[in-house]
Order: sequence, then C-alpha cells, then structure tokens
Amino acid sequence: RFGFDKITELLVKKVHETTLEVNLSALVQNLNFYRSYLKQDTKLVCMIKANGYGSGAVEVAKTLQDHRVDYLAVAVADEGVALRKHGVTANVMIMNPEMSSFKTIFDYELEPEVYSFRLLEALIEEAEKEGITQYPIHIKLDTGMHRLGFDPINDMERLILILKKHQNTIIPRSVFSHFVGSDSDNFDDFSAHQFSLFDKASKQLQAAFTHHILRHIDNSAGILHFPDRQLDMCRLGLGLYGINSRDNQIINNVCSLRTTILQMHKIGRNETVGYSRKGTVERETVVAAIPIGYADGLDRRLGNRNCYCLVNGHKAPYLGNICMDVAMIDVTDIPCKEGDSVEIFGDKLPVTVLSDTLGTIPYEVLTSISERVKRVYFQD
Repeated sequence: RFGFDKITELLVKKVHETTLEVNLSALVQNLNFYRSYLKQDTKLVCMIKANGYGSGAVEVAKTLQDHRVDYLAVAVADEGVALRKHGVTANVMIMNPEMSSFKTIFDYELEPEVYSFRLLEALIEEAEKEGITQYPIHIKLDTGMHRLGFDPINDMERLILILKKHQNTIIPRSVFSHFVGSDSDNFDDFSAHQFSLFDKASKQLQAAFTHHILRHIDNSAGILHFPDRQLDMCRLGLGLYGINSRDNQIINNVCSLRTTILQMHKIGRNETVGYSRKGTVERETVVAAIPIGYADGLDRRLGNRNCYCLVNGHKAPYLGNICMDVAMIDVTDIPCKEGDSVEIFGDKLPVTVLSDTLGTIPYEVLTSISERVKRVYFQD
C-alpha cells in the first residue's frame, strides 16, 4: 500500500538499464509439462550447467530442489561447489569432471560422470588415497555421439572387471548415453540403433551388480519422442527453459532480456550509423541507442537490419554494426521516448527468432548472456 514495488522498479531501471528477467514460475510450469509425460516412477535429472543456461544456476537449482527433482547436473566441479555454498543439498552430477578436481568433488559430495579408463583409474587412485568408500559415479557410454564415453561393445568386460574389483571404493549409481538426433524424425533409425547398443550394454552392467543401477538415455526431445525409452531416469535440458527442441516452439517463456532507450536523435537521408559506416539509411531516420552490445551477449551478426528488437510492441531493426556496449535501432515509425523499455527477446519476441537469424540453436543465445547483465527473478 506504500507503493514500494513501484519505487523499487524505478530504482532498478535507473541503476540497471539492461536486465535478464527470469520467470521461475514459468520454469516450474515447464518442469511439470515434461513430468506429465513421465511414468510415475521415472526419475528426472535437470541440467543447470552454463549458469543454468544463462538464467542463473543457484536460483534455478533452489527452485528445482523445492520441487523435488532427483538430480541436478552441471558441467564442472566449480559449478557444483557454488551450488553447495549457496545451500543446495540435492544430488549434483558433474558431467565433465577434471582430474584436478577430484578432492573438491569428494569434499562437496558431488557425483562425477566417468567416460574413460584413464579418468576411472585416476578417480579410484584419488578415492583410495582419501579413504573414500563406495563413492557414487555415473558411467557414460558412447553409442554414436562420438564425443565422450566407453565403447558399449568393446569396453564393457574390462569396465565391469575394474568396477567390481574396486566396488568398495566407488559404485556405479547410473549408466547413460545420449541420443544424437531425438529432435528430428530423420534420425529415428539411428536413434533405434543407439538404443539397442545402450540397452544391451547397460543391462550387462546392471547384471554384474546386486544393487540397482539407474539407466537413462532420453533427453528433453527424447521424453516427448521416445516415451518407451524413459527407462529409470530422463534428462531435462533446453525444455526446462521453455523451448521445445522438437519444433523450436516456446512452451512457457522463462527468460526475457530487456534494456532501455538511452538517447534518440534524427539523422538525414544517406547518413550512416555505427562503425565502418555499415548502416546507411535511405530516409530521414530516428535512431535510438540502447545500452546493450556484444559484450553483453548481443551477437554482432544481428546488426545491419538482420534482426530486430521490440519497442512498445513494434519491430525496431538494428542499425549498423552492434558495438561492444551499445546498439543502435531504427525507431522512425515507432511512438517512443528516451527511457522506454526495449525487449531483446522474451514473451513477445521468442529467443528462437534470434537463433534462427544466426543459424544456430537457442542454447547458444541463452548461454551467451554476459555475467554483467543483472538477473532479476520473479514468481507469479
């Protein structure tokens, strides 16, 4: 009743003209959307690597922990440590553990993925040195991605022999692989081949131990496309952040990148905008400068009218080359003023518009948002 919310909003606008708004309620809606496709006993790993796909790993992790996801997954140990130091107690999987981080992994009770004999043997050696017993690990099999992983045909006997020999030191908690093309029907035959390899090898590993080893291969697209391959657990990545990787449609938008108009001025016909005089205007033009540039994650390739932002709901093309800290936009026919809000992507301008323009995937756009951009979190 004192209007503090309005005062706060005005202060935030004055101090932080460029913000990434993260709708945690939409995140939960996306979580529940994918959960609705899962069997009741299917567990879920939520990917929050790369700072929660740019949205902020700690806040996302706490929200997911509150909603009882079974695992959180990050890329490296330092990301897991940051979660622990901010009070996240959920199971945390480390997808790309470095050999120099083993002690950190043990100290903070993080669970490493193991994908090679070199990594496995070094981990066992360090665990024995630290007096660690039955430490949980996650075995990765390479069924066709050819990125990381044990060979599901040639490596299984040796892998099982080592794991059995050292089962008092380490213990396989899960075994998994990754579909190459679950986002497209074009790769269904190859996906079937991958699953056949994984099914046989993972069952071979399971049969060697008395405890139950979780099996998982479905990612976000796989949850929707291959419901019969859910197995014990699925991994939710891009879908959690509101993008259906099967059709590139928005489910519930989580992230909105916004800025404000710093200055507006008119320039004459045939004048240029920006570095290298790339942006020539063909008529008298109203140019608005906005405080966001490639150092904030706004890709330079969007400049020179290749893409646009939204000003008061109207499309405003980027003029000239995008600078490090500032971009210029054409607002000639748009009713607006200095201080007005600008949507780079969000509820009305899907991030997929930018990724399609760049010929890339939404992951790249989201994870490119710089740390210097203030994150603002809200829930309905």
